[in-house]
Amino acid sequence: MESIKILWVDDEIEMLKPHFLFLEDRGYTTTPCTNGQDALDLIKANRFDVILLDENMPGLNGLETLAEIKNRKPNLPVVMITKNEEEQIMEDAIGSKISDYLIKPVNPHQILLSLKKILNQKNLVAEKTTQSYQQEFRKISQSLMDLDSYDDWIEYFKKLMYWELELETLEDKSLFEIFETQMKEANSQFAKFISSNYTRWIQDNAGPTLSHKVFQKHVVPELRENKPTLLILIDNLRFDQWKTIEPEIRNNYTIEQEHTCFSILPTATQYARNAFFSGLTPLEIQKKFPKWWKNDTEEGGKNLYEKELLEAQCERLNFKRPISYHKITQLQHSQQLIKNLQNHTHEGLTAVVYNFVDMISHAKTEMEVIKELAPDNKAYRSITLSWYRNSPLKELLKKAASLGFKVLLTTDHGTINVGHPSAVMGDRETSLNLRYKTGKSLTYDPKDVLECKDPKDFHLPAVSINSPYIFAEEDYYFVYKNNYNHFVNFFKNTFQHGGVSMEEMIIPFVVLSPR
Repeated sequence: MESIKILWVDDEIEMLKPHFLFLEDRGYTTTPCTNGQDALDLIKANRFDVILLDENMPGLNGLETLAEIKNRKPNLPVVMITKNEEEQIMEDAIGSKISDYLIKPVNPHQILLSLKKILNQKNLVAEKTTQSYQQEFRKISQSLMDLDSYDDWIEYFKKLMYWELELETLEDKSLFEIFETQMKEANSQFAKFISSNYTRWIQDNAGPTLSHKVFQKHVVPELRENKPTLLILIDNLRFDQWKTIEPEIRNNYTIEQEHTCFSILPTATQYARNAFFSGLTPLEIQKKFPKWWKNDTEEGGKNLYEKELLEAQCERLNFKRPISYHKITQLQHSQQLIKNLQNHTHEGLTAVVYNFVDMISHAKTEMEVIKELAPDNKAYRSITLSWYRNSPLKELLKKAASLGFKVLLTTDHGTINVGHPSAVMGDRETSLNLRYKTGKSLTYDPKDVLECKDPKDFHLPAVSINSPYIFAEEDYYFVYKNNYNHFVNFFKNTFQHGGVSMEEMIIPFVVLSPR
């Protein structure tokens, strides 16, 4: 293996010979240099892996030399070494994108640690991650059989999400393949758990906080302080996507509380989001506000009355302060809200629905270029992070923080990357969603689905008499037998929602306070 090549630049280089010997014993090759100009000439003529650069030198000083190095080779790691602890010098060096900053006198072990951190960090992290997951694998597998409460499942899912985010950094994909098998088995067991408990949860209000109870349980208590409060619901936001953008949001906000809720079934916008804003189950909405509910087979938008449902819920809960509702589907909607946010500081609640993540999901189904950009969960998270960093939502949160808004951030449901088709047959009135179906004369494979033969058991409206619901489990997706192969290939490896999986049902609710 070729040794690591170091260029060490210091006007007192003769005093560093013990350091050179120490590094050479450990496989590093060190080239000495006494001034900045010679260092630039050496960099031009030779390949180095890292530069150790003294800050205080005659002629070109360290910061000037650093600037020239970064102009010529911006990706070459530089460690600044200085006697000077002046804050301005540290800030100038860090602003020039140095890899590390050491204060003299430095001992050889400090140098070695810095070099390992810069040059071997990726390999060391990968090795440690691999060892840790191998140790945890058996525990995770064994604990799966012992999960008997929704709290157990929440903690188990969070542990799985932690390991998914850790393992995605590894170049060796063999461990990730093992993890995916573990995730599939977990979702299989999760479907059985939901099958055994969901009816009791939604009928008796027992169990986790479901979509129609989230507002009353987690939003209302945050409104008692009479501070301006921004409620942001990002449609289709998976738990792992929240964890991906969380560090970015922490730049302006601290996390005060983090709750975990469950989406109702179907895990689809029409059902879960209407339930959230109304504080009612879909069946209750249909009965109480028939003009504001449309069944799957009816023409027209299915989420056109969220503002009215929210106002009705606030009135029912005796919340009398002003509220406003904003649905962001286009860039100008965001820009207008940001511009006028100052005018909302008097409100008790400013509710915002953000549809962008949902748009990514649908675009992945419909556009080949998005399929290539987001073939898996890792890429889907990456696109979400890139979107957030460049989105008006980031600007909105920054503006909200400056105005003192508390932020409540949540979603209606998540999504799952589907991989296994399941054949289904129905009449013309059968709903079109790939992860759930309702309609008469449904024919399907019972082992792939959670069945709801009487919609009232799940507090769902019946499209017609004898119209059951079926929900796809694990990563199955429903495909009609007509033109089966075409639709199998078209929808495979797309992100869908509506069914039973941890990724779709287990969702975050986060309380954020401005820094």
